[in-house]
Amino acid sequence: MAAIIQYRGLRKFVQQQLQEHLSDKESGTDYTQIPGISTELDHNGVEYFQVDWAGAEDPFWPQKWSTPRRVGATLSVCLIALVTTMASSIDSAVISEAAAEFGVSEVTESLATALYLIGFGVGALVASPLSEMIGRYPVYLGALAIFGAWILGAALAPNIGAQFAFRFLAGLCGAAPLTVAGGSVSDLWNTLEKTFGFPVFAIPGFGGPILGPVVGAYIGYSSAISWRWSEWIMLVMDGLVIAVILLFKRETFGPRLLYFKARFFRQETGDSRFKTKEEASGDEDTLAVLKRHFSRPWILLTEPIVIAFTFYLTVVYIVLFTFLDGYVTIFGDTYGINNGLVNICFVGLFIGILLAMFLVPILYRRTANQLQRDGDDGSGKMLKQESRLFFAFCGAPAVPVGLFWMGWTAYPDIPIWSPLAASILIGFGIICIFLSAYMYTIDSYGHYAASALTFIALVRYLAAGGMTVVGIPMYNNLGTHWTLTVLGIISAVAMPIPYALAKWGPSLRKRSKWAISKAR
Repeated sequence: MAAIIQYRGLRKFVQQQLQEHLSDKESGTDYTQIPGISTELDHNGVEYFQVDWAGAEDPFWPQKWSTPRRVGATLSVCLIALVTTMASSIDSAVISEAAAEFGVSEVTESLATALYLIGFGVGALVASPLSEMIGRYPVYLGALAIFGAWILGAALAPNIGAQFAFRFLAGLCGAAPLTVAGGSVSDLWNTLEKTFGFPVFAIPGFGGPILGPVVGAYIGYSSAISWRWSEWIMLVMDGLVIAVILLFKRETFGPRLLYFKARFFRQETGDSRFKTKEEASGDEDTLAVLKRHFSRPWILLTEPIVIAFTFYLTVVYIVLFTFLDGYVTIFGDTYGINNGLVNICFVGLFIGILLAMFLVPILYRRTANQLQRDGDDGSGKMLKQESRLFFAFCGAPAVPVGLFWMGWTAYPDIPIWSPLAASILIGFGIICIFLSAYMYTIDSYGHYAASALTFIALVRYLAAGGMTVVGIPMYNNLGTHWTLTVLGIISAVAMPIPYALAKWGPSLRKRSKWAISKAR
């Protein structure tokens, strides 16, 4: 397994460093001769050997791994995000069949999707602090293994209550890989490289809920297989991803790798003074980590930037997850196509998401030029955070325009290609808003970004879960045209947010005790 090989290699690297730089350990050799080792004072004023990376060429520093290895690590995170997000929506493709078997209404059966999303939101509160206590790799592996067990339970559920319970628990565990994935991308890529690294992760991560109905399109419609195959397919995919993690995934969380490096130094030298900066601070025990990370998301609730993007992403998720119910009305009832083809129509949204990749080279060049112009030393500290809003500048108008376009061209006498083209525009706008929201929050809050993103994830998934249940009555009572018009108006109200942050973001960050108040 790659992770075991990684830790064995790290121990061997420590042994090599000791052999190369210490000719005579018994005579009191100066350990500070070893690259990455320096003497500092801990929280009690006692001198210790601080263990850090051994310079820019340290082979175990994730940001200094070879480009192919970092790309592979990012793609493995993409697979993890894809399988857990796809599971959130694949049940929407078989609502009618599942409802018929359990003897409940389709609105009731839609709770299977809603409870999964609510579980996602609640699980986000646990995932980030857990990954900082034990590392990214164990969280991925453990969460996906337990996730598979709950998906198996949902596949075998004898009644609606059991299905609801297992779907909620699956969402609770599925949140961990998705929440931690953004941190993994930041582990691997520096400030400039995140301009393309984060979109590579986000597209499958956000594409999962859209591809779910596509994958499950003909499961419920087919008489040859049961609707339960929507869960069996996710279980198979989960198993394949676990195999990929076991074979190829390595730990990327820097503080965790340095912890093991320090431990190996202690074991090899018998000197207990080798510590990481976190160990020497004296407040990194389990209780302190839990207290800090569980309280900070609620503290950041008062941050205007966090409030703004929480509202915006909640609107985006409401639009996206009401489509899970609404596509049957928008395309099925209007054009008389079967449920299988209705779910295939979600491909339009995914095409729009893929189109956002064409903006990546533009933003990369702009960011590189800005850093060079401002004399950045390669660390990214001179980045102008508002440049991360570029995606939203391009995508924010697309969502309301696409919703109005879809709403008022979904008529039987207008070709189906018109609302499908509108869905491409909506998909493009949604992913652009998501990219800017995450990248801007990460670069605005630095070390506190995980807490800010945790709260954003909690609120948006709770709202999306609620709207999934409301969606069917909403389309039935208001009709396609007015439902999409209402959603378009709500998204139009949120549309000025990125433009407002571009103007007032620097002053908001300057007044905040948590945000980075100037170019880093």
